[in-house]
Amino acid sequence: MPEVRIIAKNFMDMVASMPAMKLDKLYENGFICEAILRSLPPLGKKYVLQLLHIDVPVAAKLLEEWVLPDGYTKHRVAIDRLVQLRVFVEAVDRKNDKTYKLNPTFQKSLQQLLVHGGTLPREPMPSNITVRLPNLEDLEAYALQQWECFLLQLISSSLVEKPSNISSSLMKVFQRRLLSQRDKEAPKLTESGFQFLLMETNAQLWYIIREYISNSEERGVDAADLISFMLELSFHVIGEAYNINSLTDFQRSIIRDLADLGLVKLQQGRKESWFIPTKLATNLSVSLADSSSRKEGFVVVETNFRVYAYSTSRLHCEILRLFSKVEYQLPNLIVGAITKESLYNAFENGITAEQIISFLQQNAHPRVADRTPTVPENVTDQIRLWESDLNRVEMTEAYYYDEFPSRVCKLVSEMYLKVHVTLPENGTVCYGKTRRKCTWWLRPGYIHTYESIYAAKSRSKMQRPYGMVHLHPANVLWKTRKQKFALSFAPWKGNRWKKQWGHTLGHYSLLV
Repeated sequence: MPEVRIIAKNFMDMVASMPAMKLDKLYENGFICEAILRSLPPLGKKYVLQLLHIDVPVAAKLLEEWVLPDGYTKHRVAIDRLVQLRVFVEAVDRKNDKTYKLNPTFQKSLQQLLVHGGTLPREPMPSNITVRLPNLEDLEAYALQQWECFLLQLISSSLVEKPSNISSSLMKVFQRRLLSQRDKEAPKLTESGFQFLLMETNAQLWYIIREYISNSEERGVDAADLISFMLELSFHVIGEAYNINSLTDFQRSIIRDLADLGLVKLQQGRKESWFIPTKLATNLSVSLADSSSRKEGFVVVETNFRVYAYSTSRLHCEILRLFSKVEYQLPNLIVGAITKESLYNAFENGITAEQIISFLQQNAHPRVADRTPTVPENVTDQIRLWESDLNRVEMTEAYYYDEFPSRVCKLVSEMYLKVHVTLPENGTVCYGKTRRKCTWWLRPGYIHTYESIYAAKSRSKMQRPYGMVHLHPANVLWKTRKQKFALSFAPWKGNRWKKQWGHTLGHYSLLV
Protein backbone atom coordinates (compact mmCIF):
# COMPACT_ATOMS: atom_id res chain seq x y z
CA MET A 1 0.00 0.00 0.00
CA PRO A 2 1.59 3.33 -0.99
CA GLU A 3 2.09 5.84 1.77
CA VAL A 4 1.02 9.38 1.07
CA ARG A 5 2.53 12.12 3.16
CA ILE A 6 1.14 15.62 3.42
CA ILE A 7 3.58 18.38 4.21
CA ALA A 8 1.79 21.46 5.54
CA LYS A 9 4.20 24.32 4.87
CA ASN A 10 3.95 27.71 6.50
CA PHE A 11 4.03 31.06 4.77
CA MET A 12 7.78 31.45 5.07
CA ASP A 13 8.36 28.24 3.14
CA MET A 14 6.07 29.51 0.40
CA VAL A 15 7.81 32.89 0.39
CA ALA A 16 11.21 31.20 0.05
CA SER A 17 10.02 29.26 -3.01
CA MET A 18 8.88 32.37 -4.90
CA PRO A 19 10.90 33.94 -7.75
CA ALA A 20 13.23 36.84 -6.99
CA MET A 21 11.03 39.44 -8.70
CA LYS A 22 7.95 38.49 -6.67
CA LEU A 23 10.01 38.45 -3.47
CA ASP A 24 11.19 41.99 -4.10
CA LYS A 25 7.57 42.99 -4.68
CA LEU A 26 6.57 41.39 -1.37
CA TYR A 27 9.34 43.16 0.52
CA GLU A 28 7.89 46.54 -0.44
CA ASN A 29 5.34 45.89 2.32
CA GLY A 30 6.67 46.59 5.81
CA PHE A 31 4.34 44.04 7.43
CA ILE A 32 5.81 41.30 5.26
CA CYS A 33 9.32 42.27 6.37
CA GLU A 34 8.22 42.23 10.01
CA ALA A 35 6.67 38.78 9.58
CA ILE A 36 9.86 37.53 7.91
CA LEU A 37 11.97 38.95 10.75
CA ARG A 38 9.79 37.20 13.34
CA SER A 39 10.15 33.85 11.60
CA LEU A 40 13.96 33.90 11.47
CA PRO A 41 16.09 31.90 13.93
CA PRO A 42 17.75 33.97 16.70
CA LEU A 43 21.08 34.27 14.89
CA GLY A 44 19.29 35.29 11.70
CA LYS A 45 17.52 38.13 13.52
CA LYS A 46 20.85 39.25 14.97
CA TYR A 47 22.53 39.38 11.56
CA VAL A 48 19.65 41.34 9.98
CA LEU A 49 19.56 43.96 12.74
CA GLN A 50 23.35 44.38 12.75
CA LEU A 51 23.51 44.84 8.97
CA LEU A 52 20.34 46.92 8.72
CA HIS A 53 22.16 50.26 8.32
CA ILE A 54 25.20 48.93 6.44
CA ASP A 55 25.03 49.46 2.68
CA VAL A 56 28.25 47.66 1.70
CA PRO A 57 28.72 43.88 1.38
CA VAL A 58 30.12 42.08 4.43
CA ALA A 59 32.55 39.19 4.07
CA ALA A 60 31.28 35.76 5.06
CA LYS A 61 34.44 35.21 7.14
CA LEU A 62 33.60 38.28 9.20
CA LEU A 63 30.16 36.87 10.06
CA GLU A 64 31.77 33.61 11.15
CA GLU A 65 33.95 35.52 13.61
CA TRP A 66 30.81 36.71 15.41
CA VAL A 67 29.93 33.13 16.37
CA LEU A 68 31.49 30.87 18.99
CA PRO A 69 33.04 27.62 17.70
CA ASP A 70 30.23 25.46 19.08
CA GLY A 71 27.61 27.62 17.34
CA TYR A 72 28.81 27.13 13.77
CA THR A 73 25.95 24.75 12.92
CA LYS A 74 23.35 27.29 14.03
CA HIS A 75 25.25 29.93 12.07
CA ARG A 76 24.98 27.90 8.87
CA VAL A 77 21.27 27.26 9.44
CA ALA A 78 20.65 31.00 9.89
CA ILE A 79 22.68 31.95 6.81
CA ASP A 80 20.97 29.34 4.64
CA ARG A 81 17.56 30.56 5.75
CA LEU A 82 18.44 34.18 5.01
CA VAL A 83 19.68 33.25 1.54
CA GLN A 84 16.57 31.13 0.83
CA LEU A 85 14.31 34.05 1.72
CA ARG A 86 16.53 36.39 -0.32
CA VAL A 87 17.03 38.58 2.72
CA PHE A 88 20.75 38.08 2.15
CA VAL A 89 22.10 38.48 -1.38
CA GLU A 90 25.26 36.49 -2.05
CA ALA A 91 28.12 37.99 -4.04
CA VAL A 92 31.84 37.48 -4.66
CA ASP A 93 34.39 40.26 -4.18
CA ARG A 94 37.60 40.89 -6.12
CA LYS A 95 39.52 38.43 -3.97
CA ASN A 96 36.99 35.72 -4.88
CA ASP A 97 35.68 35.66 -1.30
CA LYS A 98 31.98 35.21 -0.57
CA THR A 99 30.11 38.26 0.76
CA TYR A 100 26.58 38.98 1.96
CA LYS A 101 24.45 42.09 1.64
CA LEU A 102 20.92 42.83 2.77
CA ASN A 103 18.28 42.89 0.06
CA PRO A 104 17.89 46.63 -0.72
CA THR A 105 14.07 46.47 -0.87
CA PHE A 106 13.85 44.51 2.38
CA GLN A 107 16.39 46.82 4.02
CA LYS A 108 14.52 49.99 3.07
CA SER A 109 11.11 48.69 4.20
CA LEU A 110 12.45 47.44 7.53
CA GLN A 111 14.28 50.72 8.17
CA GLN A 112 11.07 52.68 7.66
CA LEU A 113 9.18 50.30 9.93
CA LEU A 114 11.69 50.71 12.76
CA VAL A 115 12.10 54.47 12.37
CA HIS A 116 8.43 55.43 12.11
CA GLY A 117 7.16 52.68 14.40
CA GLY A 118 4.77 49.83 13.70
CA THR A 119 1.19 50.72 12.87
CA LEU A 120 -1.86 48.60 12.19
CA PRO A 121 -2.65 47.80 8.55
CA ARG A 122 -5.98 49.60 9.00
CA GLU A 123 -7.74 51.29 11.90
CA PRO A 124 -10.65 49.50 13.59
CA MET A 125 -14.13 50.94 13.33
CA PRO A 126 -15.43 53.09 16.21
CA SER A 127 -17.66 51.35 18.73
CA ASN A 128 -20.61 53.69 18.15
CA ILE A 129 -21.01 52.41 14.57
CA THR A 130 -20.67 48.68 15.15
CA VAL A 131 -23.31 46.61 16.89
CA ARG A 132 -22.51 44.46 19.89
CA LEU A 133 -19.31 42.61 18.97
CA PRO A 134 -18.72 39.02 20.13
CA ASN A 135 -16.27 38.50 22.98
CA LEU A 136 -13.14 36.40 22.56
CA GLU A 137 -14.79 33.21 23.84
CA ASP A 138 -17.75 33.55 21.48
CA LEU A 139 -15.39 34.37 18.62
CA GLU A 140 -13.27 31.29 19.29
CA ALA A 141 -16.40 29.13 19.50
CA TYR A 142 -17.57 30.56 16.18
CA ALA A 143 -14.22 29.83 14.52
CA LEU A 144 -14.27 26.25 15.84
CA GLN A 145 -17.86 25.71 14.73
CA GLN A 146 -17.16 27.11 11.27
CA TRP A 147 -14.06 24.95 10.89
CA GLU A 148 -15.91 21.81 11.99
CA CYS A 149 -18.73 22.57 9.57
CA PHE A 150 -16.12 22.99 6.88
CA LEU A 151 -14.56 19.58 7.65
CA LEU A 152 -17.95 17.86 7.91
CA GLN A 153 -18.75 19.20 4.47
CA LEU A 154 -15.53 17.58 3.32
CA ILE A 155 -16.47 14.18 4.83
CA SER A 156 -20.08 14.20 3.67
CA SER A 157 -22.51 16.97 2.86
CA SER A 158 -25.33 14.98 4.53
CA LEU A 159 -23.67 15.45 7.95
CA VAL A 160 -23.98 19.25 7.86
CA GLU A 161 -27.12 20.56 9.54
CA LYS A 162 -26.82 24.00 7.91
CA PRO A 163 -25.69 23.72 4.30
CA SER A 164 -22.56 25.81 3.84
CA ASN A 165 -22.06 27.59 0.55
CA ILE A 166 -18.39 26.85 0.01
CA SER A 167 -16.93 29.02 -2.72
CA SER A 168 -15.84 27.55 -6.03
CA SER A 169 -12.21 28.47 -5.35
CA LEU A 170 -12.19 26.36 -2.17
CA MET A 171 -13.97 23.50 -3.92
CA LYS A 172 -11.17 23.47 -6.49
CA VAL A 173 -8.72 22.94 -3.64
CA PHE A 174 -10.78 19.95 -2.49
CA GLN A 175 -11.15 18.45 -5.92
CA ARG A 176 -7.45 18.79 -6.62
CA ARG A 177 -6.07 17.08 -3.52
CA LEU A 178 -8.69 15.84 -1.07
CA LEU A 179 -11.71 14.73 -3.11
CA SER A 180 -12.22 12.59 -6.17
CA GLN A 181 -15.43 12.43 -8.16
CA ARG A 182 -16.55 10.18 -10.98
CA ASP A 183 -19.43 10.70 -13.36
CA LYS A 184 -22.83 10.82 -11.62
CA GLU A 185 -21.29 9.85 -8.27
CA ALA A 186 -20.91 11.76 -5.03
CA PRO A 187 -17.41 13.08 -4.24
CA LYS A 188 -15.27 10.73 -2.17
CA LEU A 189 -12.24 11.33 -0.01
CA THR A 190 -8.85 10.43 -1.42
CA GLU A 191 -5.96 8.99 0.59
CA SER A 192 -4.70 12.52 1.17
CA GLY A 193 -8.19 13.51 2.32
CA PHE A 194 -8.36 10.79 4.97
CA GLN A 195 -4.92 11.75 6.24
CA PHE A 196 -5.90 15.41 6.22
CA LEU A 197 -8.69 14.73 8.74
CA LEU A 198 -6.21 13.27 11.25
CA MET A 199 -3.90 16.29 11.14
CA GLU A 200 -3.90 19.02 13.78
CA THR A 201 -6.07 22.08 13.20
CA ASN A 202 -3.09 24.37 12.52
CA ALA A 203 -1.57 21.85 10.13
CA GLN A 204 -4.92 21.55 8.34
CA LEU A 205 -5.12 25.31 8.07
CA TRP A 206 -1.62 25.57 6.60
CA TYR A 207 -2.44 22.87 4.08
CA ILE A 208 -5.66 24.54 2.89
CA ILE A 209 -4.01 27.97 2.67
CA ARG A 210 -1.04 26.57 0.78
CA GLU A 211 -3.24 24.86 -1.80
CA TYR A 212 -5.46 27.94 -1.98
CA ILE A 213 -2.44 30.07 -2.86
CA SER A 214 -1.11 27.49 -5.32
CA ASN A 215 -4.48 27.56 -7.08
CA SER A 216 -4.50 31.37 -7.27
CA GLU A 217 -2.75 31.54 -10.65
CA GLU A 218 -5.62 29.62 -12.26
CA ARG A 219 -8.06 32.24 -10.94
CA GLY A 220 -5.97 35.08 -12.34
CA VAL A 221 -4.77 36.21 -8.90
CA ASP A 222 -1.15 37.07 -8.20
CA ALA A 223 0.22 34.80 -5.47
CA ALA A 224 2.41 37.62 -4.12
CA ASP A 225 -0.63 39.86 -3.58
CA LEU A 226 -2.51 37.01 -1.90
CA ILE A 227 0.34 36.22 0.50
CA SER A 228 0.80 39.91 1.24
CA PHE A 229 -2.86 40.37 2.19
CA MET A 230 -2.97 37.24 4.36
CA LEU A 231 0.12 38.26 6.28
CA GLU A 232 -1.35 41.73 6.74
CA LEU A 233 -4.47 40.07 8.14
CA SER A 234 -2.38 38.34 10.80
CA PHE A 235 -1.38 41.76 12.23
CA HIS A 236 -4.99 42.76 12.94
CA VAL A 237 -6.33 42.66 16.50
CA ILE A 238 -8.55 39.73 17.47
CA GLY A 239 -12.13 40.78 18.15
CA GLU A 240 -11.88 44.24 16.56
CA ALA A 241 -14.15 45.23 13.67
CA TYR A 242 -12.64 46.50 10.41
CA ASN A 243 -14.57 48.15 7.63
CA ILE A 244 -14.93 46.02 4.51
CA ASN A 245 -15.08 49.16 2.36
CA SER A 246 -11.41 49.76 3.19
CA LEU A 247 -10.54 46.63 1.17
CA THR A 248 -10.07 46.36 -2.55
CA ASP A 249 -12.34 44.20 -4.71
CA PHE A 250 -9.67 41.51 -4.78
CA GLN A 251 -9.35 41.53 -0.98
CA ARG A 252 -13.14 41.36 -0.49
CA SER A 253 -13.36 38.15 -2.48
CA ILE A 254 -10.55 36.68 -0.37
CA ILE A 255 -12.29 37.72 2.86
CA ARG A 256 -15.43 35.80 1.87
CA ASP A 257 -13.38 32.64 1.31
CA LEU A 258 -11.60 33.09 4.63
CA ALA A 259 -14.97 33.50 6.36
CA ASP A 260 -15.92 29.99 5.16
CA LEU A 261 -12.80 28.68 6.92
CA GLY A 262 -13.51 30.54 10.17
CA LEU A 263 -10.56 32.92 9.91
CA VAL A 264 -12.82 35.97 10.02
CA LYS A 265 -16.43 36.65 10.96
CA LEU A 266 -18.54 38.88 8.74
CA GLN A 267 -21.20 41.16 10.23
CA GLN A 268 -23.65 43.60 8.67
CA GLY A 269 -24.85 46.85 10.25
CA ARG A 270 -27.43 49.35 9.11
CA LYS A 271 -25.10 51.13 6.72
CA GLU A 272 -21.71 49.51 7.08
CA SER A 273 -20.39 45.95 7.01
CA TRP A 274 -17.21 44.74 8.69
CA PHE A 275 -15.06 41.70 9.36
CA ILE A 276 -13.69 40.49 12.71
CA PRO A 277 -10.42 38.45 12.71
CA THR A 278 -10.33 35.25 14.79
CA LYS A 279 -7.39 33.50 16.40
CA LEU A 280 -6.90 31.35 13.30
CA ALA A 281 -6.17 34.49 11.26
CA THR A 282 -3.57 35.82 13.70
CA ASN A 283 -1.73 32.48 13.58
CA LEU A 284 -0.93 32.92 9.90
CA SER A 285 2.32 34.82 10.53
CA VAL A 286 3.49 32.32 13.16
CA SER A 287 5.44 29.21 12.27
CA LEU A 288 3.64 25.89 12.39
CA ALA A 289 5.66 24.67 15.38
CA ASP A 290 4.94 27.83 17.41
CA SER A 291 1.21 27.81 16.67
CA SER A 292 0.73 24.15 17.59
CA SER A 293 0.10 24.75 21.26
CA ARG A 294 -1.18 21.98 23.46
CA LYS A 295 -4.97 21.80 23.32
CA GLU A 296 -7.29 19.98 25.68
CA GLY A 297 -7.88 16.44 24.45
CA PHE A 298 -10.90 14.21 24.72
CA VAL A 299 -9.82 10.60 23.98
CA VAL A 300 -9.09 7.81 26.48
CA VAL A 301 -7.73 4.50 25.17
CA GLU A 302 -7.70 1.45 27.46
CA THR A 303 -5.60 -1.69 27.29
CA ASN A 304 -8.62 -3.70 26.08
CA PHE A 305 -8.74 -1.52 22.91
CA ARG A 306 -11.82 0.36 24.13
CA VAL A 307 -11.99 4.05 23.15
CA TYR A 308 -13.88 6.69 25.14
CA ALA A 309 -14.21 10.17 23.63
CA TYR A 310 -15.66 12.85 25.91
CA SER A 311 -16.97 15.20 23.24
CA THR A 312 -20.19 16.64 21.86
CA SER A 313 -18.70 17.30 18.42
CA ARG A 314 -20.08 15.39 15.46
CA LEU A 315 -16.76 15.90 13.72
CA HIS A 316 -14.91 13.97 16.44
CA CYS A 317 -17.36 11.12 16.07
CA GLU A 318 -16.85 10.94 12.31
CA ILE A 319 -13.07 11.04 12.67
CA LEU A 320 -13.16 8.17 15.17
CA ARG A 321 -15.22 6.17 12.68
CA LEU A 322 -12.27 6.31 10.28
CA PHE A 323 -10.26 3.78 12.31
CA SER A 324 -12.55 2.42 15.07
CA LYS A 325 -15.99 0.90 15.51
CA VAL A 326 -18.33 3.35 17.24
CA GLU A 327 -20.74 1.39 19.46
CA TYR A 328 -22.55 4.05 21.51
CA GLN A 329 -23.01 7.76 21.03
CA LEU A 330 -24.32 9.63 24.08
CA PRO A 331 -24.86 13.41 24.34
CA ASN A 332 -21.34 14.00 25.68
CA LEU A 333 -19.63 10.62 25.28
CA ILE A 334 -18.63 8.43 22.34
CA VAL A 335 -17.81 4.78 23.07
CA GLY A 336 -16.04 2.59 20.54
CA ALA A 337 -13.41 -0.08 20.03
CA ILE A 338 -10.35 -0.48 17.86
CA THR A 339 -10.79 -3.71 15.94
CA LYS A 340 -8.83 -5.48 13.26
CA GLU A 341 -11.59 -4.91 10.70
CA SER A 342 -11.86 -1.18 11.46
CA LEU A 343 -8.11 -0.75 11.14
CA TYR A 344 -7.98 -2.70 7.88
CA ASN A 345 -10.63 -0.34 6.53
CA ALA A 346 -8.49 2.63 7.60
CA PHE A 347 -5.35 1.16 6.02
CA GLU A 348 -7.19 0.58 2.74
CA ASN A 349 -8.19 4.26 2.73
CA GLY A 350 -4.54 5.30 2.98
CA ILE A 351 -4.30 6.03 6.70
CA THR A 352 -1.12 4.73 8.32
CA ALA A 353 -0.63 3.25 11.79
CA GLU A 354 1.63 6.11 12.86
CA GLN A 355 -1.02 8.67 11.94
CA ILE A 356 -3.64 6.86 14.03
CA ILE A 357 -1.29 6.60 17.01
CA SER A 358 -0.28 10.25 16.66
CA PHE A 359 -3.94 11.32 16.60
CA LEU A 360 -4.70 9.36 19.78
CA GLN A 361 -1.65 10.82 21.54
CA GLN A 362 -2.28 14.44 20.50
CA ASN A 363 -5.95 14.30 21.51
CA ALA A 364 -5.49 12.40 24.77
CA HIS A 365 -7.78 13.39 27.64
CA PRO A 366 -6.09 15.53 30.37
CA ARG A 367 -6.50 12.64 32.83
CA VAL A 368 -4.23 10.42 30.71
CA ALA A 369 -2.18 13.05 28.85
CA ASP A 370 0.48 13.14 31.59
CA ARG A 371 0.94 9.37 31.62
CA THR A 372 3.83 7.66 29.89
CA PRO A 373 2.85 6.26 27.49
CA THR A 374 -0.35 8.16 26.74
CA VAL A 375 -1.71 5.28 24.67
CA PRO A 376 -1.10 1.75 26.08
CA GLU A 377 1.86 0.02 24.49
CA ASN A 378 -0.06 -3.16 23.69
CA VAL A 379 -2.52 -1.07 21.64
CA THR A 380 0.15 0.81 19.67
CA ASP A 381 2.15 -2.37 19.04
CA GLN A 382 -0.92 -4.24 17.82
CA ILE A 383 -1.88 -1.38 15.48
CA ARG A 384 1.58 -1.52 13.92
CA LEU A 385 1.43 -5.34 13.66
CA TRP A 386 -1.93 -5.27 11.90
CA GLU A 387 -0.53 -2.74 9.44
CA SER A 388 2.51 -4.93 8.78
CA ASP A 389 0.18 -7.82 7.88
CA LEU A 390 -0.87 -5.85 4.81
CA ASN A 391 2.68 -4.85 3.89
CA ARG A 392 4.42 -8.21 3.72
CA VAL A 393 5.50 -7.64 0.12
CA GLU A 394 7.19 -4.39 -0.80
CA MET A 395 6.49 -3.14 -4.29
CA THR A 396 9.48 -1.52 -6.00
CA GLU A 397 9.51 0.12 -9.40
CA ALA A 398 11.71 -1.72 -11.89
CA TYR A 399 12.67 -1.67 -15.56
CA TYR A 400 12.28 -4.55 -17.96
CA TYR A 401 14.77 -5.35 -20.75
CA ASP A 402 13.79 -7.76 -23.47
CA GLU A 403 14.59 -8.92 -27.01
CA PHE A 404 18.31 -8.23 -27.25
CA PRO A 405 19.24 -7.41 -30.86
CA SER A 406 22.22 -9.75 -31.24
CA ARG A 407 24.12 -12.70 -29.84
CA VAL A 408 26.87 -10.35 -28.61
CA CYS A 409 24.48 -8.49 -26.35
CA LYS A 410 23.17 -11.75 -25.00
CA LEU A 411 26.74 -12.90 -24.29
CA VAL A 412 27.52 -9.66 -22.46
CA SER A 413 24.45 -10.07 -20.28
CA GLU A 414 25.49 -13.60 -19.35
CA MET A 415 29.04 -12.48 -18.49
CA TYR A 416 27.62 -9.56 -16.52
CA LEU A 417 25.58 -11.97 -14.42
CA LYS A 418 28.67 -14.00 -13.58
CA VAL A 419 30.90 -11.02 -12.81
CA HIS A 420 28.60 -8.66 -10.95
CA VAL A 421 25.26 -9.99 -9.76
CA THR A 422 24.74 -7.80 -6.67
CA LEU A 423 24.88 -4.10 -7.43
CA PRO A 424 25.78 -1.26 -5.05
CA GLU A 425 23.28 1.01 -3.29
CA ASN A 426 20.48 -1.53 -2.99
CA GLY A 427 20.72 -2.31 -6.69
CA THR A 428 19.79 -5.88 -7.66
CA VAL A 429 19.59 -7.65 -11.00
CA CYS A 430 17.20 -10.56 -11.43
CA TYR A 431 18.30 -12.40 -14.55
CA GLY A 432 16.23 -14.83 -16.56
CA LYS A 433 17.13 -16.58 -19.82
CA THR A 434 15.27 -18.56 -22.42
CA ARG A 435 16.45 -19.91 -25.75
CA ARG A 436 15.48 -16.81 -27.70
CA LYS A 437 15.68 -13.92 -25.28
CA CYS A 438 17.29 -12.56 -22.13
CA THR A 439 15.52 -10.41 -19.57
CA TRP A 440 16.74 -8.11 -16.83
CA TRP A 441 14.84 -6.46 -14.03
CA LEU A 442 16.76 -3.48 -12.73
CA ARG A 443 15.96 -1.58 -9.55
CA PRO A 444 15.73 2.18 -10.19
CA GLY A 445 18.37 3.00 -7.57
CA TYR A 446 20.95 1.53 -9.90
CA ILE A 447 19.72 3.19 -13.06
CA HIS A 448 21.08 6.49 -11.85
CA THR A 449 24.44 5.02 -10.84
CA TYR A 450 27.28 4.94 -13.34
CA GLU A 451 28.84 1.50 -13.49
CA SER A 452 31.32 -0.06 -15.89
CA ILE A 453 31.51 -3.83 -16.00
CA TYR A 454 34.40 -5.42 -17.83
CA ALA A 455 33.68 -8.87 -19.14
CA ALA A 456 36.89 -10.84 -19.53
CA LYS A 457 37.77 -13.26 -22.29
CA SER A 458 40.54 -15.77 -21.73
CA ARG A 459 43.28 -15.68 -24.33
CA SER A 460 46.42 -17.70 -23.51
CA LYS A 461 47.40 -16.70 -19.98
CA MET A 462 46.20 -13.11 -20.28
CA GLN A 463 42.79 -11.65 -19.53
CA ARG A 464 41.70 -9.23 -22.26
CA PRO A 465 38.66 -7.02 -21.91
CA TYR A 466 36.41 -7.44 -24.92
CA GLY A 467 33.39 -5.41 -23.91
CA MET A 468 32.09 -2.80 -21.54
CA VAL A 469 28.58 -2.24 -20.21
CA HIS A 470 27.40 1.19 -19.09
CA LEU A 471 24.21 2.03 -17.24
CA HIS A 472 23.58 5.72 -17.47
CA PRO A 473 20.78 8.23 -18.10
CA ALA A 474 19.88 8.22 -21.76
CA ASN A 475 20.43 11.92 -22.25
CA VAL A 476 24.13 11.36 -21.54
CA LEU A 477 24.88 8.04 -23.20
CA TRP A 478 22.17 7.63 -25.77
CA LYS A 479 19.74 10.35 -26.78
CA THR A 480 16.20 9.17 -27.39
CA ARG A 481 12.89 10.98 -27.25
CA LYS A 482 10.59 8.26 -25.99
CA GLN A 483 12.83 6.09 -23.81
CA LYS A 484 14.03 7.13 -20.39
CA PHE A 485 17.16 5.02 -20.06
CA ALA A 486 19.56 3.20 -22.33
CA LEU A 487 22.02 0.36 -21.91
CA SER A 488 24.82 0.60 -24.47
CA PHE A 489 27.46 -1.92 -25.42
CA ALA A 490 30.80 -0.59 -26.67
CA PRO A 491 33.21 -3.31 -27.92
CA TRP A 492 36.96 -3.18 -27.42
CA LYS A 493 38.64 -1.92 -30.60
CA GLY A 494 41.92 -3.79 -30.28
CA ASN A 495 43.78 -5.52 -33.11
CA ARG A 496 43.15 -8.98 -31.71
CA TRP A 497 39.46 -8.21 -31.56
CA LYS A 498 39.50 -7.27 -35.26
CA LYS A 499 41.36 -10.43 -36.17
CA GLN A 500 38.91 -12.61 -34.30
CA TRP A 501 35.69 -10.87 -35.35
CA GLY A 502 36.88 -9.38 -38.65
CA HIS A 503 35.44 -5.91 -38.00
CA THR A 504 34.67 -3.46 -35.25
CA LEU A 505 31.08 -3.52 -34.06
CA GLY A 506 29.22 -0.33 -33.27
CA HIS A 507 27.17 0.56 -30.22
CA TYR A 508 24.31 -1.69 -29.24
CA SER A 509 21.55 -0.02 -27.26
CA LEU A 510 19.04 -1.77 -25.03
CA LEU A 511 16.30 0.78 -24.60
CA VAL A 512 13.61 0.71 -21.94
